[in-house]
Amino acid sequence: MNPLSNPSLKRITLAVSATITLGSFAIASPLQNAPTDPDAVANAIQYKGMQKMGAFDLLSELTGKVGPRLAGSPGADKAVEWGVNTLKKLGFQNIQKVPCMVNHWVRGDKEQLTMISGNSQVALSVCALGNSIGTPANGIKAEVIEVHSIAEAEKLGATAKGKIIFFNGPMDPAQVNTFAAYGRAVAQRGGGAVAAAKVGAIGAIVRSMTLRHDDVPHTGAMRYSDGVPKVPAAAISIVAAEKLSAAIKQNPKTQLHLKMNCKTLPPAPSANVIGEITGSILPNEVVVVGGHLDSWDLGEGAHDDGAGIAQSIEAVSLIKRLGWKPKRTIRVVLFMNEENGGEGSQAYAKFAVTNGQKPYAAIESDSGGFAPRGFATSLKGDDLKLIEPWLSALARFGIMGIESGRGTGADIAALERLGAKGFGLIPESQRYFDYHHSASDTIDKVNPRELQLGALSMSTLAWLLAESDTSVSN
Repeated sequence: MNPLSNPSLKRITLAVSATITLGSFAIASPLQNAPTDPDAVANAIQYKGMQKMGAFDLLSELTGKVGPRLAGSPGADKAVEWGVNTLKKLGFQNIQKVPCMVNHWVRGDKEQLTMISGNSQVALSVCALGNSIGTPANGIKAEVIEVHSIAEAEKLGATAKGKIIFFNGPMDPAQVNTFAAYGRAVAQRGGGAVAAAKVGAIGAIVRSMTLRHDDVPHTGAMRYSDGVPKVPAAAISIVAAEKLSAAIKQNPKTQLHLKMNCKTLPPAPSANVIGEITGSILPNEVVVVGGHLDSWDLGEGAHDDGAGIAQSIEAVSLIKRLGWKPKRTIRVVLFMNEENGGEGSQAYAKFAVTNGQKPYAAIESDSGGFAPRGFATSLKGDDLKLIEPWLSALARFGIMGIESGRGTGADIAALERLGAKGFGLIPESQRYFDYHHSASDTIDKVNPRELQLGALSMSTLAWLLAESDTSVSN
């Protein structure tokens, strides 16, 4: 998952309205049957693309035939082969694997958390956080201290020694942008174990990163720091967090007993998968369209990021089905291991440089398969005005604006540093964290039409970028 929000950055939104005109902007195409007007491009993509929910068909295959795809796992290996075979079946050009080594963490088969308060023992819904060490075979058992932030944990001092720290800082429900709420709370998940260990605690328990009131825990990556003891870290559901918080208030001597047998293995070989429509005039200038092929292991990875994979393949496949030949190369990149290290994105950027390719632009989908609402972009200032003529074309798919000052995507950040113009699809966000990184992230939570509309908006933007005669600097 890539949260398309950084509250510290300035946002500039180019709002879509009926008064936007196309002026004299035009797009050159080497084929007679490819339209040159942005609205005509979008019109053709709309009427071709909405006849069949191609993105949902692809997502059904990925979730049904492959399932969970944690980096380093057999599922991830199977996903790579699925990607290669799918691109071959769809007739992409220059299909290949771009190798990378990935972090290899395994969950194991034991995750148990028991709350002990007086004579009462209650099992709580729990899951290990990615990269956590396991516990000893008999687990860890200690009194629990509740805090609501990293800063609060850092102030505990000697009182935390030998205890388990419970990070109960919720995502802020007042935030309309749920990615902003996530961004402000997720430090507890990533850094809670280190903060706990620094004050002598023996474990960390973290409230799940979700706004949904249910009993489903959400995983995600955590990290350790050199020179700081490693302690086990796990997430509990919102229902479990409320039970634990209430118990602590009633009995400050409440204990937790945690058992997990997760572990990290040596790095494993894996690969990105790429395929393209080779450019007719500027083949070494590449418009990348992509998402990440890996997922966490608790669900099917439908929204995170099977949706982005399906949209990316469908977006480029649709251009191929229309028979259009772009001036620049349009390439699908199925990135490996965005969730737990980002090695795939680094490997692809190195591949592009080694092969003398210019990453002209990059579009990422990694925020779920909900109805599209906009694009984040790395473009700033006056450069934003150069894409205004495209907004009315994109508006038919639900795109309400292009926003500068928001993150575009973790997997394309390295390409932006090489000069690519970055764009990240922004879908409707209210339901995303209901499912994110949990067993609830399954295909039945995805609406086929919403998913397809995101693919069509990406297809339109990719074509316009590939054909544009305008040089835009980052």
